[in-house]
Amino acid sequence: MSAPDGSGAPAAAAIRQVRPRDLDALYAISLATGDSGGDAAHLYEDPRLMGHIYAAPYAVLAPEMALVAEDEDGVGGYVLGVFDTLEWADRLEREWWPHLRARYPDPGDVPPGRRTPDQRRAAMIHRPETPPAEVVARFPAHIHMNLLPRLQGRGLGTRLLETWLDKARTNSVTRIHVGVNRGNANAVRFWRSRGFREIGPQGMPEGRTLWMGMDRAA
Repeated sequence: MSAPDGSGAPAAAAIRQVRPRDLDALYAISLATGDSGGDAAHLYEDPRLMGHIYAAPYAVLAPEMALVAEDEDGVGGYVLGVFDTLEWADRLEREWWPHLRARYPDPGDVPPGRRTPDQRRAAMIHRPETPPAEVVARFPAHIHMNLLPRLQGRGLGTRLLETWLDKARTNSVTRIHVGVNRGNANAVRFWRSRGFREIGPQGMPEGRTLWMGMDRAA
């Protein structure tokens, strides 16, 4: 989309706190970036499963730390997170997972290797994946961030991240981790360029998720 002055440059995007009306956009972004950074729509029968896990709970339960990037075409990116990962897991058990578990059957009787993508996400609803204890102990806060292609390459990822980190620092939170899909080379490169470093844990076999952390007080 061209700038208002007709220069052909994309119009600037604004960063703001999430609003209730943004929820559908967050679901859409989560799906559109859910396949190692690419569109995962072809993988899922239920297009909201990704968002149920990675986006919506933050916007609904912790909107004070949920930020979005919005241009003239609408919300196209977000950064979401919490300061205490263990406390967040407990809150999800009380306030988020129960209604989803009633909606999505537990695929526990299906061998993991035979589950569909929908069933794999449903399994995560019934048995949420948690970061390794060593990661959470060293870096208690965590974040998720995604941008649609139209907003990439414009510095918005950095602006979103820095805005979130500034809000965290005002709450004396400096140690943050992120789980990155190893197959998403662009994401790994981005986080490394912003000061996040691989944090182990030591002795664990290499999995799909690369755990990275930063300490802004260091």
